[in-house]
Amino acid sequence: MNEDSALAGPSLLAVADGMGGHPHGDVASAAAVTALTEPPAAGEPAAALAAAVARAAARLEELAAADPELDGMGTTLTAMAWDGAGFAVAHIGDSRAYLLRGGDLFQITRDHTMVQTLVDSGRLTPEQAADHPLGSTLLRALQPGGDQHPDLFRQDAAPGDRYLLCSDGLSGFVPAGAIRDALAGAARPEDAVTRLIALADAAGAPDNVTCVVADVADVAEGAADPARREPQLLGAAAGRGRRARRTRRTRRA
Repeated sequence: MNEDSALAGPSLLAVADGMGGHPHGDVASAAAVTALTEPPAAGEPAAALAAAVARAAARLEELAAADPELDGMGTTLTAMAWDGAGFAVAHIGDSRAYLLRGGDLFQITRDHTMVQTLVDSGRLTPEQAADHPLGSTLLRALQPGGDQHPDLFRQDAAPGDRYLLCSDGLSGFVPAGAIRDALAGAARPEDAVTRLIALADAAGAPDNVTCVVADVADVAEGAADPARREPQLLGAAAGRGRRARRTRRTRRA
């Protein structure tokens, strides 16, 4: 069973979906997410995030070199770092980031999958892609010896925006319209996560399901700076068996 890791903080969000089987997947996802928490070098958030992803890739190479049994491991990684007015985004694999703004849902990342390439070329429709047998075939991931180059871009943000980072245990089984309704209808990020996990369960998702939901909000003058709070490591990165309120994982045998 593949294992997910996540990170939820006031200025840094991430989801990683490990691959290579249990326990190799959890080693990969945990290593990738943990690398994001290391003190960044001075510079812009975009450069710091890119450097953190490079550290994560290097760490996987080191682990595989030390233990040949880990050579087939890998992980997706979708991460967002706040820069004061928006987010630096790093993305590789088929975990996703969504934006809910003004009641509309936008997928802001692009899947690095064979099926997405076929959709982009016009050889498949999105409807055909949903049930395609190559749906889980990744073209890019953080993986020893693989293509380690993530998409790097900036996402503008505004108060009232709600962001969702999720593994494909959610996006592969719950339609975009249902995701939109769950995000739009929840008063708090925690409520949205609970609803999304329930939808994935009801849809029969056979894989781990990890969701991180965060709102962009104005900080009142004189209030404590939320950016000073420590981010939470979740899932495999926090240790097996631990759970947190913003991320839940579900399994089916």
